[in-house]
Amino acid sequence: MKKLLYCLTFFTVSALSVFASDLFPFQSKGKYGFINQSGKVVVEPSFNFAEKFSEGMGLVKKNGKVGFINDQGKVAIEPTFDDGYGFSEGLAPVRKGNDWMFIDKSGKKVFNVKCDFAYKFSEGLARVQIGPKLGYIDKTGKISIEPKFEFAYDFSEGLARIKMGNIKTAKWGFINKAGEIVIKQQYDDCFDFREGKANVRIGSEATGKWGFIDKTGTMVIEAEFDRAFFFSDGLALIRVGDFKSGKFGFIDKMGKVVITPKFFGAFYFKDGMSCVKLDEKSKWGFIDKTGKIVIDYQFEFPVEFENGLAYIKKGSMKSGQTGYVDKKGSFIWKE
Repeated sequence: MKKLLYCLTFFTVSALSVFASDLFPFQSKGKYGFINQSGKVVVEPSFNFAEKFSEGMGLVKKNGKVGFINDQGKVAIEPTFDDGYGFSEGLAPVRKGNDWMFIDKSGKKVFNVKCDFAYKFSEGLARVQIGPKLGYIDKTGKISIEPKFEFAYDFSEGLARIKMGNIKTAKWGFINKAGEIVIKQQYDDCFDFREGKANVRIGSEATGKWGFIDKTGTMVIEAEFDRAFFFSDGLALIRVGDFKSGKFGFIDKMGKVVITPKFFGAFYFKDGMSCVKLDEKSKWGFIDKTGKIVIDYQFEFPVEFENGLAYIKKGSMKSGQTGYVDKKGSFIWKE
């Protein structure tokens, strides 16, 4: 497995935030069902695909169609849509045929959108693609920011990263909710604002350096890292060294290294824990924010804790045990 995947690939069932009453998807014999936080099966495996809950609703697929179940394990919106995303800010984008629309949690259509693709709402605006360009709509379905960007991402902490102009030569910058460029296009790569800062790259992917800016565009942590990821739980994952031999560690918001770069692979912190790997041949384990190992190296792939649980595989890839573990590393449910 390529080393980059250890830090960038987020396992499907651990990608979305959950509420305490939400359910967790599992797979058995090619079908998906759901358990609760104690490990009890609430929904028997009957779906072709399932995502973790978002706002009390879980996206499922059956016979090629998208629908939703509620936190009681009941089908709340029948699988009748050809495509869709989970709920965000009370609405979900779904598609029937070529027509995109947003629905509420009763399954009622709130409005149609004339677009080629629609994304979730974030901070009151949702991205839409019309032809080759991206823009944003408001919660009435009206265009709020005209589709004029070659690349655009969701709003985070009041700003959205965009690229406008020639795809090969244009730089990345940030816009506000009025569509105004407030941090000029000057970065070779960047990611969303998290905890008041955004990680940006100056220079090429091979030789450029990463640092962090604030919302005025001021470089508040100098671009000195060979790779830097977003802040989470007050710490940011960084890499010192090149793609093949570099090591991962963590910095605080002052840019100070607080966990020495010594890991072959690492995930960002979530629920106070980070999944790390010591060398190419070792298993994955979990550290706390002091760098202390709290769950021993024993897992086959990197994951994150969400709402107190992590979906892991223990043992060999062919014959190992898959399931959810708690923060002590103990199974609460096994396949």
